Amino acid sequence: MTSRASATRYARALFDVAHAERQDLAQIDRELMAVAALLRENAALRRALSHPAIPASRKRAVVEHLLSLSPVHPVLSRLLLLLADRDRFVLLPELAEAYRSRLMDHQQVVRATVTTAVALPPDRVSALEQGLATATGRQVQLRLDVDPAILGGAIARIGSTVYDGSITTQLDRLKQRLVESETGAV
Repeated sequence: MTSRASATRYARALFDVAHAERQDLAQIDRELMAVAALLRENAALRRALSHPAIPASRKRAVVEHLLSLSPVHPVLSRLLLLLADRDRFVLLPELAEAYRSRLMDHQQVVRATVTTAVALPPDRVSALEQGLATATGRQVQLRLDVDPAILGGAIARIGSTVYDGSITTQLDRLKQRLVESETGAV
């Protein structure tokens, strides 16, 4: 089983248990992201919790000590100890992302990235969010990127779907049609 699949399973289990126990799913998400950030920012701790030569019992002791310094939700605490016991702390970054994706799905929120040639004014951003929310039937968490290379228009990415309304793409399509019409006429 790939690490991504394993991380997704742990995330699903965490979410399902927390949801069944009517726990604060968003709070667990914040705490899980904080633990993932701690590991990302602290290379020594990350190495200690993921190194195969360090016994799982020592890893558990480290996690227990960290939890005593900064307690987290009991459901998350149990998961972190389980990851230490099973020597699976290496999965934590992917697990955190998988949990967040599941939480967003539960909350009917979708992530979208919109790329434009120039920065958009706030009223246009709001209108864009509204339009994407209407199109998807979900609340939209929008990230804006600026790329002058697209010349104008916009490219919206929602999940794996891309809506490309950039001038560059339109010019490429026009060029392709002209080339095809030239080769067909000869």
